[in-house]
Amino acid sequence: MTFLAIDIGSSSTRAVLFDQDANLIEGSAVSRKYHFDLTSDGGSSIDADYLKMLVEQCIDEALTHPSAKRIRAVGMATFVSNMMGVDRASKALTPVYTYGDTRNSEDVEILSKTVDMEDVHQRTGCRLHTAYHPARLHWLRRTQAHVFSMVDRWVDFGSYLYADWFGEAACSFSVASWSGLLNRQALDWDREWLAVLGLTQNYFPPLEDFTNAQSGLVPAYASRWPALREVPFYLAVGDGAVANVGMGASTPDALAVTIGTTAALRILYPASEQVLVVPKGLWAYRLDKDHHLMGGATSEGGNVFQWIKTTFPSLDFERAQEEIMGRGADSHGLTCLPLFNGERSPGWNSGASGTLHGLRLSTTPTDILQSALEGVALRLALIARQLPSIPDTIYVGGGGAVSSPVWTQMICNAINRHVKLVKESEPTAHGVALLLAQVVYQMPLGEYVPVSARTFTPEPENVLRMSAAGERQANLYRRLYDVDLD
Repeated sequence: MTFLAIDIGSSSTRAVLFDQDANLIEGSAVSRKYHFDLTSDGGSSIDADYLKMLVEQCIDEALTHPSAKRIRAVGMATFVSNMMGVDRASKALTPVYTYGDTRNSEDVEILSKTVDMEDVHQRTGCRLHTAYHPARLHWLRRTQAHVFSMVDRWVDFGSYLYADWFGEAACSFSVASWSGLLNRQALDWDREWLAVLGLTQNYFPPLEDFTNAQSGLVPAYASRWPALREVPFYLAVGDGAVANVGMGASTPDALAVTIGTTAALRILYPASEQVLVVPKGLWAYRLDKDHHLMGGATSEGGNVFQWIKTTFPSLDFERAQEEIMGRGADSHGLTCLPLFNGERSPGWNSGASGTLHGLRLSTTPTDILQSALEGVALRLALIARQLPSIPDTIYVGGGGAVSSPVWTQMICNAINRHVKLVKESEPTAHGVALLLAQVVYQMPLGEYVPVSARTFTPEPENVLRMSAAGERQANLYRRLYDVDLD
């Protein structure tokens, strides 16, 4: 028996097979790359049917693998805080709007005058911000009234897929928690927000835990995927939450840091602990009805590395990183706020922008590379300090960390904890498989221990240097935006 895990991320979609013990089946991973459509006014979206085509192509190809003949269950993770409008036939009327779309920044300001911001944060676990649905819905009604009036339902992309594949769809508590519209204690669409927005629950899909599987593909897909005709498809979960599971950070004594296109730092708590107070710079989502997920996400990560590569195409990055490893931390005289795409945690300033202070004629591209990577590490440390406590066990993963050991060492020094670099090529898909194994075979999540590729130890002198750099970064932020993040 095998599991099929579908991972719809911010830059690619993947379909991966795992055995019944949630071990990756070598050679089974299939992927398709894509980019969000970015516009000069802050737009970030993707055509729903184009993305759906890529997902289905991955499934088509994955089903040709010999191990796909006996699939026991299918699970899915999606990039979250995504939203789209559909008509009564569940056909797309809008693109899929992503967390990075900032065209609703004016609507954040408008709504901030009508709601109690702290109450919203504690009730939903989400700040009023451009990444979430309240401001986006307000923006769409204000700027695209005709389209808004045609929409029968506002759904996430996972629900859109399931509606087409099964004829109906629900949204998981996990995905809904990233919308900013879920009451995190009642596990229902937040009535206060709906009243402010002039909407009812009928405009959104029904809510269920991810364990409420759907089966019985509609005829077109039953013919296309006969091996999946009656296989249960479990509801989509948030990719960040399930990445924690795939990295082995399924309990409160382990913290996960991921560096992909963006970066995030997250910790899972059992719902029985009742995480009632959310620190002002963080969010609290759900993995499922039994687990809270607390942490913060940045708008910067691998995209900063990519910007430097594009800006300095002649820079030898391997040699530059070797040079940085031989230097002391913060040895360039620069202070970097790597807020190239606005800010999420911890300041939630969508109007913030990247800043590099201290440039001199002697500044080199390697200096800029080091300051930018350290800048991201310091932002993650700032988020970590807002947690109730920082666990001793920290797992780091994602393409950015795996491809740059020097960056992982920077994170280690910035947080001042031992860090284990996870040797996991598919952390999100693996997390999906572990969730499926828990549901189908009652395998406890907490028993999974990831394989570490390397353990990093804080370097005392560089810890002090990074601490001083963090104070300088915080002071620059304070001077630019008149906000104290501590």
